[in-house]
Amino acid sequence: MSSLVRLTNRTLVRSLVSHSLRSARLISSSQKNRDAATLDVPKKAAAPSSAAAAVSSSKNWVSYGFDQKDETNDRSAMNASFFFTVTLCLVLGTAYWAYVPDPQLQDWSQREAYLVLRRREAAGQEPISKDYVDPAQIVLPSDEELGNTEIVI
Repeated sequence: MSSLVRLTNRTLVRSLVSHSLRSARLISSSQKNRDAATLDVPKKAAAPSSAAAAVSSSKNWVSYGFDQKDETNDRSAMNASFFFTVTLCLVLGTAYWAYVPDPQLQDWSQREAYLVLRRREAAGQEPISKDYVDPAQIVLPSDEELGNTEIVI
């Protein structure tokens, strides 16, 4: 789910690239302090705007990877993604798989085979009859038709 959201969010790649370029720290290689250039940037004493207040209120927010800009959308996309994958797919899917009836009737056929075996033993018959199929219905090739064919029994 997160990969689908990420694929549709092309601005994410641009923001990651620009963020990594902004956060790069340059190391000065000058030997003397007077050789290094400095800039005096005056600090603004204006009242914080609503955007700045929102950023300061969630300054410790770490994105889950669904939305890099909005904490509410990021959290709701994460909750929906985990609900669908964990709850619906894993929990309910496992419960369905565990309790689904036997689709190939393997349990039924094994149970039926045990019942037939018990019935034949109680009647004093062999477990499997040699004449399971009527020999008159089987057409075998003659020795001349077989020729030198190896017969494995």
